[in-house]
Amino acid sequence: MAFVKVDDNEPLEKSIKRFKRMVEKEGIIREWKKREYFEKPSTILNRKKKALARKQMKKVRKLHGSKGF
Repeated sequence: MAFVKVDDNEPLEKSIKRFKRMVEKEGIIREWKKREYFEKPSTILNRKKKALARKQMKKVRKLHGSKGF
C-alpha cells in the first residue's frame, strides 16, 4: 500500500504528485485494471502467447535492421 507523509510546509499539490509517482512506480493502477474483470485462463494464455510473439518479432526486426548498415 502506498502512502506519503506530508510535511507541514510542503504544498499539497507536490504531495499528490509524489503519491501519483509512487503508485505508478509500484504498478497499482495497472494491477487494478488487470483485475477489474474476470479473465478466463484460456484468454490469459492467448494474451501471453501473443505478447511473446510480438516480442520475438521485434527482436528479429531489430537484428535484421542493424545488419543492413
